[in-house]
Amino acid sequence: MAESAVTFLLDKLAPLFENELQLLRGGREEIVYVRGELERIRAFLRVADTLEESDEEVKVWVKQIRDVAHETEDILDEFTILLAHDHASGLYGLIHKMSCCIKNMKARYRIASQIKAMNSRIRNISDGHRRLRQKFFVAEHGSSSASTGWQDRREDALLLDMTDLVGIEERKSKLVGWLVDGRSGREVVSLAGMGGLGKTTLAKQVYDDAEVKKHFSVHAWITVSRSYKMEELLKDILQQLFAADRKPVPKNLESQNSSQLKSIIKEVLQKRRYLIVLDDVWHVNEWDAVKYALPTNNCGSRVMLTTRNADLAFTSRIESEGKVYNLEPLLPEESWTLFCRKTFRGNSCPHHLEDICKNILRKCEGLPLAIVAISGVLAAKDKRRIDEWEMVRRSLGAEIEDNNKLLNLKKVLSLSFNDLPYYLKSCFLYVSIFPEDHLIEHTKLIRLWVAEGFVEAKYGKELEDVAEDYFNELLNRSLLQVAETASDGRVKTCRPHDLLREIIISKSRDQNFAVIAKDQNAMWPDKIRRLSIHYTVRNVQLNRCVSQLRSLFMFGVVEKSPLRTLFPNGFRLLHVLDLQGAPIKMFPVQVINLYYLRYLSLKETKVSIVPSYIGKLQHLETLDLKHTYVTELPDEILKLQRLRHLLVYRYKFESYAHFHSKNGFKALEKIGQLQSLQKLCFVEANHGNGNIVNLSRVFLQNSIVYSYCRNRGFIHHNVQPS
Repeated sequence: MAESAVTFLLDKLAPLFENELQLLRGGREEIVYVRGELERIRAFLRVADTLEESDEEVKVWVKQIRDVAHETEDILDEFTILLAHDHASGLYGLIHKMSCCIKNMKARYRIASQIKAMNSRIRNISDGHRRLRQKFFVAEHGSSSASTGWQDRREDALLLDMTDLVGIEERKSKLVGWLVDGRSGREVVSLAGMGGLGKTTLAKQVYDDAEVKKHFSVHAWITVSRSYKMEELLKDILQQLFAADRKPVPKNLESQNSSQLKSIIKEVLQKRRYLIVLDDVWHVNEWDAVKYALPTNNCGSRVMLTTRNADLAFTSRIESEGKVYNLEPLLPEESWTLFCRKTFRGNSCPHHLEDICKNILRKCEGLPLAIVAISGVLAAKDKRRIDEWEMVRRSLGAEIEDNNKLLNLKKVLSLSFNDLPYYLKSCFLYVSIFPEDHLIEHTKLIRLWVAEGFVEAKYGKELEDVAEDYFNELLNRSLLQVAETASDGRVKTCRPHDLLREIIISKSRDQNFAVIAKDQNAMWPDKIRRLSIHYTVRNVQLNRCVSQLRSLFMFGVVEKSPLRTLFPNGFRLLHVLDLQGAPIKMFPVQVINLYYLRYLSLKETKVSIVPSYIGKLQHLETLDLKHTYVTELPDEILKLQRLRHLLVYRYKFESYAHFHSKNGFKALEKIGQLQSLQKLCFVEANHGNGNIVNLSRVFLQNSIVYSYCRNRGFIHHNVQPS
């Protein structure tokens, strides 16, 4: 995650370095040093991120780097605001320059001094932690204690007692049938699903089945560790194959390279019906590295993969005309059976604990590993002490964080997050800002990622298309679950698994990614990057400095004028402001000073008028006024040349016709000047005014699709629901 902070900072340094450096006297050398050091540090951070969980010293070092990157980013953003003021034009601009000259000169010297101080901190961090590079080297060569511990836990999954297995017989029977039946060519059977569903356990039951053992002449079970080496994996396969044939392992095996080892494996298996299980394959390239060693003979051979990656499962199925078994969570009755079996030693749940237990079980969402782990915690509780059981229900997130009995559960769920590339880690952590049981709008999440700067530009692709790829990758990795789909199959809403959400809330807090204000007594960091207020402002610590705040969300807040009450001093660096559903009638005047604002949502508020000063928000990309009372937009909206999503409509129930209609806003004559628009809904157009023709021509020339425009009857132009 620190890698993300450093990357964002380097992106901001580039234009400053090229265009505006001369405005900071003596600043050139400082900026050059900052950039050079950060580029060197970034090269190590990817490895450091993998060691954070197991090495406290590395964790502290990564935190220091992240804090410095954030503070330096704040300084540069303040400097950019000064530049924007200095570049004001016309008579007003001249007067403004004269009145602010001395003030801004002092501010520029202050910023230069701050950058120099940041350089000193970066130098101290680098000098004080050079010896950590040896740890980086060890981690890169796959010998970290973290990976060893995980390997031990995977082996434990193969030794589970039968009392841990519920609802497995039907699943096992289907997989056994896939292995022993079917065509004579080699097939790949993939067992896919999120961590903790019991993929390894189910695969081992199938692997050990008597019918499977009898059907295949040779077997091998290979656990693919996250830090595997190809040569070691291939040697493991060969050792098992020779052991199955009761033959000694060739003495020269240790000296063979990957290509030679693959040839030996292929020769051993070429004329035999074999079953190879590759357990816990994470990436397509891991399968690609092994598959050519496994011959595609006509003996009815099979390869079984277990994976969290749906894309890998799909790819292997296409290549081999194989099959994919998507492992689903346990059914509610199966979950309850397993829970009672492990918590109450096979006895029924006491009546007075039933509601609490079912509430806890609901959070497990059919995940066998979670049910077994949490049952282990509850089994030690006094059944007469309802308060102890209630405490677990209320603070399950804290239990996962601190209880040693849940350490394995935390490790399994965290692995999927730790394996993400840096650009997806920020995107997934963002899910933590939404309240529990909140269904997250797919399109909203995409727009927020773009507004936050998480999405990297790719040649020939819109940012929203790249963000869509990110979203699909999180789905494929089983980190997000589809909650609702549209009639055409597109994803409408999504959500994380409840327990996975608890994990990322913890990580979000540890990395100062976001503060979730739902507990009045919770401790807050000194500087807050993102603040998500859930249901009431009484959760918010008043008189806190939020000048560096980047994003502000309010979910279900009912207090009036929340911005003026909570943040009288404002927040100059805000990028995202989401006041959806807040009880406000007036457009918030504080918005006028938000130079960096990219995303503004007043959805489901009672706002009816958009003021002309909206034109000052030159960075605004999304303006969401859905289900408000806005029917007109000021001409100043045309100044927002970065605006990508303009969403203005409300539903109206026609009682006489028993259906809902949509009312949009009155079309501006020159709305086609907004060349960056990706989404526009909905425009009320009068017949014959030429606006529809103008919009169609401009949007089609720019390959942009807009929803549709409405004129009492519907006028369809590439209809796309919002």
